[in-house]
Amino acid sequence: MTQSVVVQVGQCGNQIGCRFWDLALKEHAHYNKSGLYDDTIGTFFHNVDPRNGVHVAGGERIQLLKARAVLVDMEEGVVSEILQGPLRDVFDSTQLLTDVSGAGNNWAVGHLTYGSTYREEILDKLRKAAEQCDCLQSFFLLHSMGGGTGSGLGTKVLSLLKDEFPEVCRIVTPVYPSSEDDVIISPYNSILAMRELTENADCVLPVENQALVEILNKIKQTSHRGQSGAIRKDGIERPFDAMNNIVAKMLLNMTSSARFEGTLNMDVNEITMNMVPFPRLHYLVPSLSPLHSLADIHAPTRSLDQMFADAFSKGHQLMKADPKQGLYLACALMLRGNVQVSDLRRNIERYKPLFPFVSWNQEGWKTSLCSVPPVGHAQSLLALANTTGIKSTFVELRERFTRLYKKKAHLHHYLQVDGMELGLLSEAVTSLDSLIDEYHHLDTGNLISDIPRVNIAK
Repeated sequence: MTQSVVVQVGQCGNQIGCRFWDLALKEHAHYNKSGLYDDTIGTFFHNVDPRNGVHVAGGERIQLLKARAVLVDMEEGVVSEILQGPLRDVFDSTQLLTDVSGAGNNWAVGHLTYGSTYREEILDKLRKAAEQCDCLQSFFLLHSMGGGTGSGLGTKVLSLLKDEFPEVCRIVTPVYPSSEDDVIISPYNSILAMRELTENADCVLPVENQALVEILNKIKQTSHRGQSGAIRKDGIERPFDAMNNIVAKMLLNMTSSARFEGTLNMDVNEITMNMVPFPRLHYLVPSLSPLHSLADIHAPTRSLDQMFADAFSKGHQLMKADPKQGLYLACALMLRGNVQVSDLRRNIERYKPLFPFVSWNQEGWKTSLCSVPPVGHAQSLLALANTTGIKSTFVELRERFTRLYKKKAHLHHYLQVDGMELGLLSEAVTSLDSLIDEYHHLDTGNLISDIPRVNIAK
């Protein structure tokens, strides 16, 4: 079996990571009745002897599970809260890197200042996490696009991963700010981070704050309890936990085939191999069904046909991109639970006429069936769509950036950072324009020119 390491950067990344580890532990506790450490648990955890910290081999009893993770934040608050909470034993000091001052919502401070200051420490922690894996398959990177640490240091970590582990798959889940974001300079941060994602990631599963808010509002309207947040033991409501819970469930479903058995398993590397026909067009829009909040344990059961309808509707997308606009390059359908292959194929045939694919990949459906359902549900469906429809989101981001940049508003905060030049912004804008243009070419039926080609030896 293979292993994966989760790298969570900044407040947002660490909060999502916290929900992921909590749900992963609960899922494995629910299905592992033997109490033995096996390959299923070993995907994201290693087993250690609490007396001396020595790794315990597979097949032995679970003693103390440690997450295969690296936690980075330039403020101490979120990481300190994790270490004082129920997950405190899942991490140790060798996995953590914090500062006290923060990046001030400035990509340049996170990427250039902290990226330079902590480069070696970050690499050391990444190497140690990798050394604890027998067969390291992928890094999952979690961070925001609007904040300074998330966008800046998060994308610096991504470039370090590419340089240090070029053969290991890099899957990024970035959280994009909404258009009404309270960080006024978030368009600068997002544009600068976008270039790094486009150039250095193997696969990006973008999530948008506004989409999560709308999903929770929809849940609130249909929920028996009418709560969109999470209630802690101290009685404090944590609405962001419910949003992060949805993202964490998406990641759990995506990795279910790597962790459990199934009729049609899909390896993590297969996602990038089958879903990314061009290296830069690796943005996959995720949609999930069923959806429910952290507090809502009475979510109604969804049939397979209903889940397919959900997966191809805007209301279940974690990134707002109209599935009926544009062309599909590929689409992955990852199901969990007792699902028959015949029912899966019937639904694919039902939706084929509704969603056009590029002419050279008319059968671009990739499917997986994991027999183990999510805890509390009979079935679930995660769809990952590589669609030119995401272009509209990038165009909107470009327009928000332009409105701010035309006035040269707040630029001095960036230019006073050592190593930051206007040229970096220009290059980032050019990269985004080129990405938008590549999607446009596919929309109009033209092949993309100047893309890397496979060289055939004569």
